[in-house]
Amino acid sequence: MSDINFSTAEKDAIVHKIKEYFSNELGQDIGQFDAEFLLDFFTREIAGFYYNRGLYDARRIFESKLEDIDEAIFAMEKDTKSKGP
Repeated sequence: MSDINFSTAEKDAIVHKIKEYFSNELGQDIGQFDAEFLLDFFTREIAGFYYNRGLYDARRIFESKLEDIDEAIFAMEKDTKSKGP
């Protein structure tokens, strides 16, 4: 798996959400550096689980659509049985 990288805008938004969560839910104010450090930890240690789940979900959707296509192709088959004299 390649590294998970966020754009500057994405990273800023995530860091903001981390700081907001700590303030609203835990009653603690954390600085920019601490929030970025926490984001880096989650990205390095935990993001792979979410990434893999996303791939799994995408694969399930793909397989479902592939089954639909297979059924549609099967339904197009012509009857080749002999109709007899």
